[in-house]
Amino acid sequence: MSRFWFIEDVNLFNILCPHLFAQYKDKHNFKPYQKNDYVYLEGDSAENIFLIANGKIRLGYYNEHGQEVLKAILRKGEIFGELAFLGENQRNEFARVIDNNTILCPMSVEVLKSVMFKNENFSLKIYKLIGFRLKKVERRLDLILFKDVKTRLMEFLHEMKEEFGVKKDGVVIIKHPYTQRDIADLIGSTRQTVNSLLNDLNNEGIIALKRGKIYLREI
Repeated sequence: MSRFWFIEDVNLFNILCPHLFAQYKDKHNFKPYQKNDYVYLEGDSAENIFLIANGKIRLGYYNEHGQEVLKAILRKGEIFGELAFLGENQRNEFARVIDNNTILCPMSVEVLKSVMFKNENFSLKIYKLIGFRLKKVERRLDLILFKDVKTRLMEFLHEMKEEFGVKKDGVVIIKHPYTQRDIADLIGSTRQTVNSLLNDLNNEGIIALKRGKIYLREI
């Protein structure tokens, strides 16, 4: 897959947000959040799907030791809480705000079903989104369980290359939205370890780090 389908083909926020539909405008409001606010917690009732109008969201859960396990970091234009559409009654993850002035567009399951009923092509995209995200989370958890940290980091760089990379002059330039802490959380490591490994890869000539971008040789 050269690029994730939902980035290549559609910005779901621009299609889905209820303020775009005259019949839903009176029932809809944008909701602002600040950094570290929870949109929902594990066990909360699952009634809405959320679209990100601005900001970033962390999705994850807490293991039996109370440690956070990060599943995904989502940004403007993406949706989350979509398992409510498949009949999830209670949330099996938390959603926490990363940035101040994050704006979300909540959408009820009933509204989503109504939109999907009227647009077969869009319905297919929603199902593909759900399937792709589940596979992505499963793959990342498998890497955390069975691979060493360097392998996990290399896999994540490959993932970022597919999602954000632009080829130029024999290298792939990756302009991405993640901090080193974000990357560490997503691969089940520490920021210090990620920083050390990135420096090692830089010294080996595999990557170059410049002004918030990663310049990557083909891997």
